[in-house]
Amino acid sequence: MAKADAASFASLLAKIHYLDSPSIELVRQAYRWADELHLGQMRHSGDPYITHPLAVTKLCADWQLDAQALSAALLHDALEDCGIAKRDIIERFGSTVADLVDGLTKLEKLPVTTREENQAESFRKMLLAMATDVRVILIKLADRTHNMRTLGDAPPEKWARIAGETQDIYAPIAHRLGLNQTYRELQDLSFKYLRPWRYQTLTTATAKARARAKDLLLRGEKDLATAFAKSKLKVTVSGREKTLFSIYRKMRTKHVNFSDINDLFGFRIITDSLSDCYTALGVLHQLYKPVPGRFKDHIAIPKANGYQSLHTTLVGPSGVTVEFQIRTEAMHWIAETGVAAHWLYKTKNQSSENLGAAQVSHNIGAQWLQSLLDIQNETVDASEFWDHVRVDLFPDAVYVFTPKNRIMALPRGATVVDFAYAVHSTIGDRCMSAKINGELAPLRSELKNGDRIEIITAPVSQPNPAWLSFVRTGRARSKIRHYMKTQAQSESLAMGGKLLAQALRTEGYATIPLQNTASQAIWDKTLRFTGNKTIDDLFTDIGLGKRMATVVAKRLAKLLTEHGQAPDPLLLSSSMMLGNDAAAPNQLVVDGSESASMAMATCCHPIAQDAIVGYLGHGEGLIIHRASCPVATRLLRKDADRMMAAVWTDDTERSFIVPIQIDAADGQGVLAQITAALAAADANIVHIDMAQEPTTGIADLRFRVAVQNLDHLTQVLASLARVKAVLKAQRT
Repeated sequence: MAKADAASFASLLAKIHYLDSPSIELVRQAYRWADELHLGQMRHSGDPYITHPLAVTKLCADWQLDAQALSAALLHDALEDCGIAKRDIIERFGSTVADLVDGLTKLEKLPVTTREENQAESFRKMLLAMATDVRVILIKLADRTHNMRTLGDAPPEKWARIAGETQDIYAPIAHRLGLNQTYRELQDLSFKYLRPWRYQTLTTATAKARARAKDLLLRGEKDLATAFAKSKLKVTVSGREKTLFSIYRKMRTKHVNFSDINDLFGFRIITDSLSDCYTALGVLHQLYKPVPGRFKDHIAIPKANGYQSLHTTLVGPSGVTVEFQIRTEAMHWIAETGVAAHWLYKTKNQSSENLGAAQVSHNIGAQWLQSLLDIQNETVDASEFWDHVRVDLFPDAVYVFTPKNRIMALPRGATVVDFAYAVHSTIGDRCMSAKINGELAPLRSELKNGDRIEIITAPVSQPNPAWLSFVRTGRARSKIRHYMKTQAQSESLAMGGKLLAQALRTEGYATIPLQNTASQAIWDKTLRFTGNKTIDDLFTDIGLGKRMATVVAKRLAKLLTEHGQAPDPLLLSSSMMLGNDAAAPNQLVVDGSESASMAMATCCHPIAQDAIVGYLGHGEGLIIHRASCPVATRLLRKDADRMMAAVWTDDTERSFIVPIQIDAADGQGVLAQITAALAAADANIVHIDMAQEPTTGIADLRFRVAVQNLDHLTQVLASLARVKAVLKAQRT
């Protein structure tokens, strides 16, 4: 009988009384079709499969979602499990319902992808659909809640994976959207299956503690009733209990025993108006003694998910500390249902204050959803997208102020750069320095509650890759990475064009074919040969070392010859005669500037005027080595096709870091004499490394100094040689 009730439409009908007749009929049609599609399918419990979508829809009805969302909830597994197409749903229920169902459907499992890649792509699909229509995630969270409630019927080998996924992904999303009731239930259910022994132990301990605290709670309720009656303040008082997972988490983070946790139970006070919240706070502080430092005003400064409430901890009856939460009815609904309160209040004839509060919560959720779209626009890889989003799901937050007194919530540990990108992406890209509370502060400074931040920008400033080591928000991380990738692509594009032009000269062609109609056939065949979609993609791959310029040049030369463009005999003969000589026209000219597509080797530290060679690394761009470098010699033997001659320009303006080893007679003031000699030679000391206390009387000193070129280095070594204590000074 119970199974029949669980599978009947009548059990849902009792929950959707808020809908009008046409809407109820739409939901009824969706139920009939879902029942037909899932006919013969069974759950692990042995119940008809229709009981699951029906249970999910009932949870959505508790949030009073509209008929389209309820229809999508009934059909949420249809695309994946019943072999129907999206167009079938469109024909019966319209594109909106079809889009909701499609957003909830995991991607088809392709044999070429791993489970992790498929899961990441499915999450991205769901989150982007959620960003367009928040009803997607509400249905998904209802689906996950029912699956967790019935997880005990599934095979035990699935418990850890599903519960872990719920704890890491769905519970944080519920919290981020203010669905605290769902958040707490998902956390406790995940805890039950991930830590069953601890869950059962805490269940027993909490039950015993509840029995012991019964008289205490009754006394507290009586004291509260008397105090509020005396002040003629109309309130509703109810008890609240800490969830098992929050108890477990506190025991682990605080390293305390169960007996040391003194806030297992508390009271929630619901008032009629905002002003009554603060009046109730005064009544409580007159009744019991407040604990210093344990008061939080989340009404004046709401949490990032829209949560509003006053929290105060008081020394209650018998000297036991008790936490009180004070809020209005509207705040309570928002605290429990978050963005879902938007529908709850839209379907009721509520006061303008309640409607406004619900809309504020909905808007706060919408801001985060919009940030998902921003991250998506700058992230190609699904796993990277999910990594960025996961960062923003941590519940802890700090609240800071803009110069115009606007409050902003950021994850705990967020820095000045996170703040800059939260204000606007252009501010983040151009930030140069900042003031925190009126004082200059480094960009990596962590923000604290109440900080007032002013960002100082400059048109010439640009994102620094080093920022990735300390930013916390997904938005900042995705913006910085997007800028780096765009810059790297631009540099690699230019580098690839240069490398291909130089390689083509060795084949007897002075220039690369123009990108016009006359050369279209040649380029089409070349792109088919390399597997690139566009010429720019080809140049970029060459610049990044993914394609060999010499191989592409030979293919281009062959195609040019086939199309009647013979090589220049003079260029061919000069290339053959000069080979890799310094004056060869196919040499790469290096000015010392490093970028995403060119870098100086760290094994030999080349400097201007050194004899150098270039190695086109696999996906690393061009690496410049000294010609005498042992690493370069090995690479030449192993992969000669990727090695190319290179020369310096005559006007390199940058400085180069070079390591120097100095053996000196140990004695007082020797280090001062050496540093003075380096300063006299205009060499900037970057790093000093000293060996342990010498036993031979000789100090082994290793310096890293900045010099302009080889001539400058020679002057530096000569200056060191003039120091009496220096026995030997050489480049290493």
